[in-house]
Amino acid sequence: MRRQSIKLRERLGFLSLFLLGACGAPGSGAEAADDPDTSPGVRPGIEVLLTDSLHLIYGHRVALVTNHTGIDAEGIPSIDRLHEDPGVTLVALFSPEHGIRGTAEAGVRVDDEEDPDTGLPIHSLYGETLKPTPEMLQGVEALLFDIQDIGTRYYTYVYTMALAMEAAGEEGIPFIVLDRPNPIDGVRFQGNVLDPEFASFVGRYPIPMRHGMTPGELARLFRAAFAVEAELHVVPADGWSREMLFPDTGLPWRAPSPSMPDLESALHYPGTCLFEGTNLSVGRGTERAFQWIGAPWLDGVELARRMGAHGLPGVRFHPARFIPSSPGDGKFDGVEVEGIRLEVTDAEIYDPTLVGVELLVETRRMSGDHWSWRADHFDLLAGTDELRQGIEAGLEAAELTERWAPALDEFGELRAAELIYPDRSTEESPGSDP
Repeated sequence: MRRQSIKLRERLGFLSLFLLGACGAPGSGAEAADDPDTSPGVRPGIEVLLTDSLHLIYGHRVALVTNHTGIDAEGIPSIDRLHEDPGVTLVALFSPEHGIRGTAEAGVRVDDEEDPDTGLPIHSLYGETLKPTPEMLQGVEALLFDIQDIGTRYYTYVYTMALAMEAAGEEGIPFIVLDRPNPIDGVRFQGNVLDPEFASFVGRYPIPMRHGMTPGELARLFRAAFAVEAELHVVPADGWSREMLFPDTGLPWRAPSPSMPDLESALHYPGTCLFEGTNLSVGRGTERAFQWIGAPWLDGVELARRMGAHGLPGVRFHPARFIPSSPGDGKFDGVEVEGIRLEVTDAEIYDPTLVGVELLVETRRMSGDHWSWRADHFDLLAGTDELRQGIEAGLEAAELTERWAPALDEFGELRAAELIYPDRSTEESPGSDP
């Protein structure tokens, strides 16, 4: 099956329904047609748990790691679904970066609070601690995770999952991932693999910039390859297959964080996020964060010309001006900046990680003395200091990325053993959850 380009989806009105939060009718999806418009839709893990796998938590005192993206196919929060189920006793909630409602800016500490609807305690995992403590887990008989990931190494939700899984294992508590689709597809894995010496909360394990896995598959990988010990259960997202972009699922979109407004931003994020480690703007404080790059000193027309000359597939570059308003990164608040807007034209052949490196090389050359690195942060995002040092040494993008292949191949072998969902574009079923 050949997916149509993002722009063609817009002309057909399909992506616009997705951005408005339209959702398809829930169903098993086992015999879903290739045409996303006729698919019965994907059921997220929370629905599968409560209809097909309730035995995992029936009669138990459970806690839930979640935020505003933990919803069923009709947009009902998983908190409510669990709280109202007579077979389940929900006793505590845990919130990640950005808080349980997803409104806190990146890096802003989140405090403990009480859920106003259920009266349950909400323990912050982005405040005093990143990992549930034994006191927080006292009396808990199963720990659940239900958060929408974005498919990129830098996004912290999967490391909250890993630490919660580790804590559950230490306390002898089963850890259950209520799985969700990878919104930018589960086929492609791209970029460099993190050097463990640069492990942090924006890259805890040696995985690539774009990993092509779901949270449940990552949990399996963390257990199998990176020694995160726990009794793990993955409740799959029924009806999802690897080639799907998020609109294909029929599920409602909830921006996973304040600067991740839509699929277009998510598709560029594996590459443009690297600019967080520079003094250039990624569009935080605008409606198109991570879709454009700019600074007051850049010539957007020239930058678009240079980027277009590289012939990078699946993407166009448009000269652009924008004004960040109260950006979470503090860059150019209220100042008009010039640069480019990135537009995905074919998601199947687009590699945002290669585009990101090419953009870094070109903007570094064009910026001269205006340029500065947030070196420590950039190296943690890049998972190495070699990329920054290579750019400073004047290397071309091809020279910087040609070293990535061996580690990426090794990751691919580890990844293949932990995949759950089929790739209908090749009619292969890479794995299944035990």
